[in-house]
Amino acid sequence: MKPSNREPSPARPRTVSDAQSRLAGLDGLRGIAVTLVVVFHFFPAVLPGGFVGVDVFFVISGFLITGLLVAEHDRSGRISLGRFWQRRALRLIPPLIPLVLICSTAAWAIGGDVLVGIGWQLLGAVTFGYNWVSIAASGSYFATDQPELFRNLWSLAVEEQFYLVWPFALLALLLIRSPALRLGLICGLGLASALWMGLLYQPGIDPTRVYYGSDTHSFGLFTGAALALVLHRTGASPFAPRALTPQVRAVLGRARPWLGLAALAGLLGTAALLPDTDAATYRGGLLLVSLLTAITVWAAVRGGRFGPMLDTPVLRFLGERSYGIYLWHWPVLVLTVVAWPAATSLPAGMLAAALTLLAATGSYRWLERPARRLGVRGGIRRLGLLWTGPRPRRVLLGLAMVTALVLMAGTTTALVTAPSQTGAQIEIERGRQALAAATRAAATAEARASRAASIAAAQAPVGSRITAVGDSVMLASAPELQAGFPGIAIDAAVSRGMRAAPEILAVLAQAGNLRPVVVVGLGTNGPIDEDDLADIRTVIGPGRKLILVNAYAERDWTDGVNAALADFSARHRQVELADWHAAIAPHLDVLAEDNIHPGPTGGRIYTETVRAALDRLGRAPAPLRPDSVLRPAPAGAAPPSLPPLLPEATAP
Repeated sequence: MKPSNREPSPARPRTVSDAQSRLAGLDGLRGIAVTLVVVFHFFPAVLPGGFVGVDVFFVISGFLITGLLVAEHDRSGRISLGRFWQRRALRLIPPLIPLVLICSTAAWAIGGDVLVGIGWQLLGAVTFGYNWVSIAASGSYFATDQPELFRNLWSLAVEEQFYLVWPFALLALLLIRSPALRLGLICGLGLASALWMGLLYQPGIDPTRVYYGSDTHSFGLFTGAALALVLHRTGASPFAPRALTPQVRAVLGRARPWLGLAALAGLLGTAALLPDTDAATYRGGLLLVSLLTAITVWAAVRGGRFGPMLDTPVLRFLGERSYGIYLWHWPVLVLTVVAWPAATSLPAGMLAAALTLLAATGSYRWLERPARRLGVRGGIRRLGLLWTGPRPRRVLLGLAMVTALVLMAGTTTALVTAPSQTGAQIEIERGRQALAAATRAAATAEARASRAASIAAAQAPVGSRITAVGDSVMLASAPELQAGFPGIAIDAAVSRGMRAAPEILAVLAQAGNLRPVVVVGLGTNGPIDEDDLADIRTVIGPGRKLILVNAYAERDWTDGVNAALADFSARHRQVELADWHAAIAPHLDVLAEDNIHPGPTGGRIYTETVRAALDRLGRAPAPLRPDSVLRPAPAGAAPPSLPPLLPEATAP
């Protein structure tokens, strides 16, 4: 996402330290990187690891910026920090201002969930601190149920925080006379960042902190910086290291294009295979991406055919506009999906891609190139000429000023009118309050339990025989589940997946609190493994019945989850499927704006879906008699008996 230089002459391969040369292949590599990111966000099932494109940008950025700073130090013996930061500002800020104003105003015009958190998002955008502001606000890069408008600005923040510190560190490093020691220190800093990422990552916990952190995700920038120093020292043939013989240099020259191709193939492989929340990604995977990118950059800029091969017209076009594409693609996608909720992912993604390309092309033509060419003062003088020029120009400038005022007013209004919670969060909070009230009521009932000891277990409400474990969809439906099944025990939490179920149920079973019927609704937040379902069956034992609630969510894994649940329930006795997906599909108007979490009416549909499955279980052949739920069983004792489900289980 950084400006490139002119094309190097084939007769004299250029190095990064030549500020006046265009480094072959970098525009093409930028085009590949931004394509990976956009496809990952628009069509994640196609490229589940496309987020690695950001790390490709980090390496290119560290490579170019470090090379330019070292070249300046060679020419003048110093680095002008003021000029450096001015160049960064001219590169980054002019395209960022209209993005923030236009998208915030559009969000205000649409209204609803997309405005939630707009205040802290704008704070992160204007301070280049989006990553840390988002962490402080408990934002998640991996959340798919909250339309966070400027989420993509986290990587821009990581880069700019790096460049606040890096010029000072580089000046200190350049005082070291030994190039090998200099290079070793930079590599050590990069390795320390990668190790810190691996240490902070915790399996099963949202990895946003380690992904967003400037401390944990700077190794790509250090990798690019190290490569810049290597090529600055060894660059063209007059600076080749004396340790390398002509024969070795000749072999490297012949092998370079093939090494570049192999590294590029490896990058594309990681984009296709690397999972976004898996330990392999954070404990070496992203570092591997940085190293592969460094090899690709080295092969491209050292001359030969590989660099020009990357600079195909399409990739070069995308690469030159990659900053604008990266800025616009995510907000445009969010606004498209929110404004057109009925669209499936393909038409919404295609429309968002077209709008993104249009916005990025305009940004490149009217903002990025003029700002770099003319600077702030030149831009102001040019505006003055427009104002004093022919009448059409004055009218155009007047319209631009009115538009700017409207956008600023829209952004301000968006800040003032933004709701504090999304519709989904409101429904989830409603569920939490219902569960808290049930907990208080249970404590009161326990104090009176001795007076009700004579009541037979078979006469207890059917809800007292049900344990339900679920995610935020069940949590949002909790009030209706409690009304439909009085006495039901619900353990539901946001962002919970199926993998958590066996341990939760085992704890309940060990405490004697696992009831005869177990309802599990955990298909919303990720793919499921049949081993987890088998573990659930093992934990609850043959004396209990199991209801599996399938998922309704516009996510890539939903179809696979639902197929796995249907297959498992069909193959096992005393396991029944509650088809929430089919039940809610005709009634999407009763869901929150995220098209996932039910309101009160949706909660009633969820409850009736569970009731229908319970009814089918009641007609199934009786299993071993289930254990009592009215008092804990002694440790190690056989489950006590309870009459099988009575007809009241199906009563409205």
